[in-house]
Parts: sequence; C-alpha cells; structure tokens
Amino acid sequence: MKHAHSFHIPVMGIGFTIDTPLKVAQYGMDSVISLVDDILLEKLRKMYSKKFEIPYHEITEKMDDFRAQRITAYLNLINDLVDKKFEALKNVALEKSDEVKAYIGMLPDGATIKEEFLKLVENGGSISEIKHWVSRYLTKGRIDVNIMTKVDKDNYRKDEKLPVEYNDAHAALRGFANSKLNSSVVLSAGMNPRLYAYMAKFDSFFPDEKGGFEKRIILKVSDYRSALIQGKFLAKKGLWVSEYRIESGLNCGGHAFATDGYLLGPVLAEFKEKREALRMSIESVLNEELKNQGRVVPQDPLKIKVSAQGGVGTQEEHEFLIDEYDLDSVGWGTPFLLVPEATTVDEATLQKLVKAKEDDLYLSNISPLGVPFNNLRDNTKDIEKEVLIKKGRPGSSCPKKFVALNKDFKEKGMCTASREYQYLKIKALEEKALPVSEYKKAFNKITEKSCTCVGLGTSALLKYNMDTKIEGEGVSICPGPNMAYYSKIMTLKDITDHIYGRANMLSRVDRPNLFVKELHIYIDFLKNKFEALKTDMSKKEEKYLLTFTNNLKSGISYYQNLFEGIKTCFEDIKVTVLKELEASEKVLDGLNAEIHDRVVAG
Repeated sequence: MKHAHSFHIPVMGIGFTIDTPLKVAQYGMDSVISLVDDILLEKLRKMYSKKFEIPYHEITEKMDDFRAQRITAYLNLINDLVDKKFEALKNVALEKSDEVKAYIGMLPDGATIKEEFLKLVENGGSISEIKHWVSRYLTKGRIDVNIMTKVDKDNYRKDEKLPVEYNDAHAALRGFANSKLNSSVVLSAGMNPRLYAYMAKFDSFFPDEKGGFEKRIILKVSDYRSALIQGKFLAKKGLWVSEYRIESGLNCGGHAFATDGYLLGPVLAEFKEKREALRMSIESVLNEELKNQGRVVPQDPLKIKVSAQGGVGTQEEHEFLIDEYDLDSVGWGTPFLLVPEATTVDEATLQKLVKAKEDDLYLSNISPLGVPFNNLRDNTKDIEKEVLIKKGRPGSSCPKKFVALNKDFKEKGMCTASREYQYLKIKALEEKALPVSEYKKAFNKITEKSCTCVGLGTSALLKYNMDTKIEGEGVSICPGPNMAYYSKIMTLKDITDHIYGRANMLSRVDRPNLFVKELHIYIDFLKNKFEALKTDMSKKEEKYLLTFTNNLKSGISYYQNLFEGIKTCFEDIKVTVLKELEASEKVLDGLNAEIHDRVVAG
C-alpha cells in the first residue's frame, strides 16, 4: 500500500504517543504506540469507552493472561475508533468536508493524489464523484506498536514463577498478535532470541502466497551488521523483517545506543549500497525455512523498506535523506511533542519543552536499564527524586515494576530505581567504609536512577485529568537534542507544513545540520567516556575507545566527500559544514593521541 506521507511519528516514551493514531491516522499518518504499560492502556481504554459510549468490561490482574488481554482490548478499541473516524471523513458531505480538505491540505505538494483531487474539484466534479474518489484513494495511517525486547521481566503468581510466555515482552507480543490490527511491531533495544523464537508461534507473522502479511516486523537498528544478524536470525524462524528502521545512536530521543561510533550518514550509505544483497541473502534463508515448516513460500520476491530517524529538523534534510539514501520514510519525533493535536503531553511539561535550550537537554544516566537516556533538566520526576534523597528515603516505591530486571538481591528481580534496591545497595556501600569523596560518587551513582516506567506515562494521566494517586504527579520526558530549536506549540498543519517546506517552525537560525549535530554529540560522548576511564582502563575498554575514534574519523571523511560533492542542496551551509568537519577532525585527532598515550602508558 502506498503511504500518503513520507514521514512517520516514532514511539515516544510510554505515554506520549499512546493514543497518537486516534489523532492522526485519519489523515494518513503512521504512528507507533508503546506496549510497555498495560495498566495505563487499560485506564485509557476505560476513558475512551466512556467518551465514545462503548461498553467497557474491566480486565483485572486477577484474570488469566491479563496483560496480553489488556493490550489486545486497547489496540482493538483504537483500531475501531480510527476506522470510524476514517469512514466518517470519507463519507462526509462536500459542503462539510473540512476534514477531507485538511487531509489533502497536509499532503506534500506534488503528491499525485493531491493533484488529482484538486483537479477533480476544479473541473466541477459532483459530490458523488468526489465521494467515490475519496473512498478509493485516501488511505488511513498505520497503527504500529513498539516492544522494547529487553524489557521482558519474569512474572509470578504469588511465589510461583509463570512460564516464559507470560514475561512482559512475550505477553505484549501476544496482545498485538491477537489484535485486529493489520500493522507492524517495531522491535527495539537489541536482540531477544527467546522472544524472536516465540513470534514464530503466530501465523499472522508469516507471508501469504502473494507476499502479504497480516502482522509485519520492523526492526529498529543502529548499523547494518545488526540488521543482517537479526534479520537472518528471524528468517531462520520463518519470519521476515519488512522494514529496517535506522535510528541515530545518540541524536534521538529516549534511550541512546552509541554502538561503536557509527554515524548516521555512513550507516545509511551502507544500507543503500547493500540493500538488495541484504534482502536476497535473508530471503534465501527465509524460503528454505518456510519449506522446512511446510508453509507457503511467496511466489514473488519479498520487499524490504528502509527508513531513518533521529535529529531531522528541516524540509531540506528530510528530502535529502529520502533522495540520497532511497528511504521509504523519515521519522519525525521530538518536534511532535509540541503538537497537542498529535501527542499527549501535559500542559506544565509542554511549557518546559517550549522553553528548553541546549543545556536543558542532556544525555543522562537516570534510566534503570543502564542505557544512556535523553533527559529534560528539572523535569518533575527528577525533582521528586531529589526530594526523596534529601529526606533520606531515596528511590521509588516502584508501583509498576516493568523494569524490575536486576537480580542482585532477589530472584524475582528489582528495579534499580526502586527504594528497596537502593536501600540494599547503599547499605552494602556503607559497609565498605570508603573515603568520603569515593562514597559520595558511588552514592550518587546509585540514587541517580529515576522511575521512568512510571514517569514516562504519567503525562497522559495528567493530560486527561485521571487519577495519579498510585503513580504520583512526577513526569519524565525524553526529547532529543533537536527540541532546543523549536520554541512554540504547533498545530498538526503547522508541523506538516514545516516538514514539507511550506512554513518554517524553527525558532532559531543557528541550528546545525543534523549530521554535524550528531557528530558533536558523539565527540562529547567519547570525551566523557575517556575521562571516566582514564584512571582505570581495561584492554577491552582501550580497544572500544580506539574503535570508536576510528569510526568517527571515517564518518568525518565520508561527510567531507559528501558535502564537497553535493550540488543541489545545502548550498547556504556547505562552507560552514566543511569548516565544522575540519574542526571536529582536529578535536578527534587530539583525543586519539590522548587515548594512544594512555594505552602506551598503561
């Protein structure tokens, strides 16, 4: 199916895109719902059932397989409501066709269906002709879902450990597989072989004779090697990856995966060069496995899509990525946090985002997953955390336990942001009788973790005036660095006009090119990493830093050749970009020399 738009809205946090499809899918826009928090999904299902006068039957924790059931029920509700909205849009009378006009108006200029519609109206098409055309050619946006593969906590009934299929990610996958949706699951945060094997239990993930899928797989990756490894692993189960979604390692929102210093441009270039080889090598593995399983082997070659996201901020960058790297879509995340018509952000947090500058947006260590996490300084969840530390009661009450994955102290697992875990960890720290400075450093490392699995969903509760007695009112939010360059609340039309170059929503003229910004973030990351390891560096860490540095140097060389050869775009910034690249190369050479000196001295 041809998509109406050349952008998609990626998953953001737990609650910020939790009902985005209900707001944008009727305009042909694809978006992604997080499946982490079934408690939040159930609360929203109750709210929307009441709003649209739909019978609601609560799915309680006393019911068998309640997590999967809640997810299925919520996704089915959103699917039905989106269908209803889309049908209403298509069937509306011409004199009241504001919704159709809004749909058409937000499409990119030059889009075939936009030109055809305008021509039909100009030629005096009748109401029935226009209705027929709208019904035939307008498409709704996809309702995709996201599963963080490693957030796959074991679950218990009383003290009895449940079978692995009741683990959090497994149950989420089952909830999606059993839903009405004809869409994709976006798998992120690395490989989970056990979960991937479990997917093969659902027929809806397998192709039909024509290569069609009821449920598709999108793999979020940071480099080509990861795509090849994971794609082949899934193919050996008979599962096909329909789309590889490449995300900048650090110039993105949410969790950040720096890998080994691979920059977005060179990664996209490698995908472009090897795309068909990737498709063919994985398809041969897949077809062999489908034969082994006695399943249908598609008659025609299967297709793969490639998309990218992370730090895109102008129409010129958007078009360049699509044209230069043959992308099927570009993800726009962070700017959409300022679009209440698309995302769910409470008013107080919205105002904090509007005012945020570069120094307010930083890569933190607050995530209990132990992965760097893009954070907004002085968000209310972190303020709440600091108050508890000052009271001598650090840590969260951990009401939801979605990331209770640490088993240092008990088999059931604890979240490293929980009060229980931090109490035990601090107690063990005190027994070491460390010098004051070392103790303080170790104490801060323990207590800096924040309860993100609650904080990233609370905004939705506040936005819809729902009860927060269990969760509290602290909000965590995870915008990318790009937020610094947007300083106003936007409408859906504003942001689409910006993406397609019909308007400019940037509040500053000093925004760097997305490739340059990412490079600067990577160099800062490398500096901080080196500083932290200076006094005690293992051989493995030495190798990592040198590999990281070499990959950045290769990336700079790639960008120098790219910008020197560009003829059709970035003309106004080309000289500045090349100077920035040269300056970054010198900084990197200095860092490289320092690392080498440390290796020799060590």
